[in-house]
Amino acid sequence: MRDAGFFGFLGALLLLGLKRPFLFVCAYIYVDIVAPQRISYGLFSSLPVSFIVFGLAIAGWLITDKKADMRIAPRQILLLLLLGYCGLTTFYIAEFAEEAFDKWDWVWKSMIFAIFLPLTLRTRLRIESVLLFIVLALAAIVIGAGIKTVFGGSGYGSFAMMVDDNSGIYEDSTLSTAAIMAIPLILWLTRHGTIFKPDKWVYIFAGGLIFACLLTPIGTQARTGLVCAGFLAVLMLRDVKRRGLFVAGAALAGLVALPLLPAAFSERMGTISNYQADESAGTRIAVWSWTLDYVQEHPLGGGFDAYRGNNLNYYTRDASLSAGGDVRTVNRRLVTDKGRAYHSAYFEMLGEQGWIGLALWLSIHLAGLVRMEWLRRHYRGDKAPEGFGWVSPLATALQQAQLVYLLGALFVGIAFQPVFLMLLSVQIGLDTYLARLRKQAAQRPLVERIGRPGLAG
Repeated sequence: MRDAGFFGFLGALLLLGLKRPFLFVCAYIYVDIVAPQRISYGLFSSLPVSFIVFGLAIAGWLITDKKADMRIAPRQILLLLLLGYCGLTTFYIAEFAEEAFDKWDWVWKSMIFAIFLPLTLRTRLRIESVLLFIVLALAAIVIGAGIKTVFGGSGYGSFAMMVDDNSGIYEDSTLSTAAIMAIPLILWLTRHGTIFKPDKWVYIFAGGLIFACLLTPIGTQARTGLVCAGFLAVLMLRDVKRRGLFVAGAALAGLVALPLLPAAFSERMGTISNYQADESAGTRIAVWSWTLDYVQEHPLGGGFDAYRGNNLNYYTRDASLSAGGDVRTVNRRLVTDKGRAYHSAYFEMLGEQGWIGLALWLSIHLAGLVRMEWLRRHYRGDKAPEGFGWVSPLATALQQAQLVYLLGALFVGIAFQPVFLMLLSVQIGLDTYLARLRKQAAQRPLVERIGRPGLAG
């Protein structure tokens, strides 16, 4: 039955793509995020679904899309340089070649699609369609996570959604980061969407989806999600009109939700302020320290999964409290570990791709933040041409989503996860689309002058 549902939905989408080839691009976004081939137990799981749909997306663009005035953004060039550098470290530097090639097998596909996607985003409708598919693909996972949380299912590392596999987008901290990242995109689609025009049903669904996004960090018990949610609330203060009411509402919601939170969630969140008593946090710090030492000897990085060579020794501290809340005893315990992952996209890039890879990755993200800020200001209020009032809110939403990702990436190794690369692609697509329109608008007065009597020559 599950396979029949996947076949039916994806098959219908691909059939529609024969008439509107851009839908092949949207179909790939769905496949890359939800990964139905991982959820299936039958024939669907044995088919190269991702490869097939990706091929259709490329072919559809090559055959039907206009190539006139196609713009290549500097960030696409940086992504291509990063892809090439990752290839060099994989083939010539990687210390764990077999594991490196396993990661390279999905990283290069994700990066190629991220470079390709902006070329297809030539209209507002296409940009909105991609955002809608990203949000709805995440919703397919997040809604289930929210329902499971409401009915008492939770637990870090054991919060299985549609697959019993704690990796990729289904990894707890990764999903929590993506869920919070999606909130500003949901709000923009609710207010400015044209595919599903704002009405009461859109508001009801969007409200429920945002609630599910906020429940996801509770169900997964991922501290990263809680930090990202708080950070997003601070970011949103910049644009809300009634800041006092917003802060009061957020505080009230927190007070109401606090007694309803599972005890295990409260205990796990409590380790944020006492990281030395938490082995997971201690491991992160030890791995980061090891990575800094590692790149002193390997400045070009060690290739994908270079962390497998680490050996860690560090102390944790367990403090027991008296009845009055005073510290009674502090116990130090030596922890020995090896082959622990980076638990940070920044250190992931540094350890695997060295200083060059980290510099390229940071440049890509810094450029995205700067460009979104420029668009946000350039198209804000009265500065926006008629019909372009949607641009500044979208630039703001994309910037907020990226900042949430960059904060979550401090604590999770998600430098190459497809859904976050797609976010960069939408930024690039929006930027190049508007640049093309500005160029056309600047040329129009010249064409009009040349066409007047007496000026044609």
